[in-house]
Amino acid sequence: MSKLAALLLLCFSTGCWANASASSRYNVVMVIFDDLRPSLGAYGDVLARTPNLDAFAQGSSIFTRAYSQQALCAPSRNSLLTGRRPDTLHLYDFYSYWRNFVGNFTTLPQYFKEHGYYTYSCGKVFHPGLSSNNTDDYPLSWSAPAFRPRTEQFMNSPVCPDRNGGVLRKNYLICPVHLQTQPYKTLPDIESVTEALRFIESRKRQRQPYFLALGFHKPHINFRFPRQFLGHFPLQQFYNYTTDTVKPPEMPDVAWNPYTDVRSRDDFKHANISFPYGPISELQAAQIRQAYYASVAYVDDLFGKLLARLDLERTVVVVLGDHGWSLGEHAEWAKYSNFEVALRVPLMMRSPEFPLTQPRRLHSITELLDVFPTLVDLAHLPPLPSCNSSSVAREQLTCGEGKSLYPQLQGLGLAEEHVALSQYPRPGMLPTKHPNSDKPKLRNIKIMGYSLRTDFYRYTLWVRFHAHNFSRDWHNIYGEELYDHRLDAGEELNLVSLTEFNAIRHRLRRQLIEAVG
Repeated sequence: MSKLAALLLLCFSTGCWANASASSRYNVVMVIFDDLRPSLGAYGDVLARTPNLDAFAQGSSIFTRAYSQQALCAPSRNSLLTGRRPDTLHLYDFYSYWRNFVGNFTTLPQYFKEHGYYTYSCGKVFHPGLSSNNTDDYPLSWSAPAFRPRTEQFMNSPVCPDRNGGVLRKNYLICPVHLQTQPYKTLPDIESVTEALRFIESRKRQRQPYFLALGFHKPHINFRFPRQFLGHFPLQQFYNYTTDTVKPPEMPDVAWNPYTDVRSRDDFKHANISFPYGPISELQAAQIRQAYYASVAYVDDLFGKLLARLDLERTVVVVLGDHGWSLGEHAEWAKYSNFEVALRVPLMMRSPEFPLTQPRRLHSITELLDVFPTLVDLAHLPPLPSCNSSSVAREQLTCGEGKSLYPQLQGLGLAEEHVALSQYPRPGMLPTKHPNSDKPKLRNIKIMGYSLRTDFYRYTLWVRFHAHNFSRDWHNIYGEELYDHRLDAGEELNLVSLTEFNAIRHRLRRQLIEAVG
């Protein structure tokens, strides 16, 4: 081997490209959609109208089995942005800031900022409020104060037209609007994209590379979007959306989420939906699905405006959802569970380093935890140290509990089979309104459901959880679930009671306990 070849090999293996001048580094753009399940044409959804995300997918690596760590906005986002699991952050609700509560952990944008990038946030990236110190973690994560749309204050205000016309006085779940009737005659995601485009234009004359995070509020409820997007989706096609329309008989009660946020909206709270199991009428179910898909089409249109202005020859782009959303599977709605539909998310990555003319579909199990180390490697920054044990994770300020997907993007595959670990808390064995079993506060959490997704199975164990010291009792079990995805992709048949699956169940339980640590 020549000296030149040896030097090139050494550089490639050690990441010394990170020492290149700042002007030669790739820019990085991360786009987060709120409550987005893989309802995209690129993921095979024939009902979706997502031409811009599908066009992006043509040159991207598509991770077909990517999973959130908790199906709730703040815990999922803080896990994604710190590279730590909810159990490490001790964050399962909206009401604590990890830096003060458990450890001054380095975030993904902070890591880029510390390595010479200008970092900027538009829209909903960190969850607003206490969980990001009411500052979106500025100035530690961002080079400038995060941009929050001025119309964001009306997200849950009664600004939906009533059923007779344009009087703005309702807080509906389903809320198609004409922009001129809305506060400031616009919507939050339109404002966020406008600001992102302004930022991109302003950086064209700068030599310093940038890290831009753009967070869309939709398709999160309420489903408030420009009215014209509803016309793309005939209501009739959403009546027979799923055959799984009842609560599975073997589902533990602790696993059920009673979709309290859906019930609380003006167009649903007087619909006499029995608590906690419903069901919602067939018409209401079809209308929710129609509005969800229209919301996705709306933000796809906005994503297209962003995509048209990006220099993809100089920019790494990652697109993801923070968690999924149930659309009537198991007769459930919203998120707040450990089921596949609540945890599986779209995850697509595109880099100038790996030009593609058609999608590359990667089917190995992936977690949102993996995004942090992967983006670091795609930018050729010093690799993020790994902190795989929970004890080490709390002692190290800069490390990640995920794995880098860079080898897969190179086409090398993974050296071993991986699993996805997720969790969800409950205040008790039964669904309740008070405390809210969908969104329990830390002091009310008595049970934690841990869910392991392997190539073939989803195994979930609901155990006693002690909120005062964040410990768990593996011997005090409130529910157990086992689903075989080779035969039951909808997770309708709980196999726990079948003796022929005992060996698999015990193996997965040991694997789950070891993964939790």
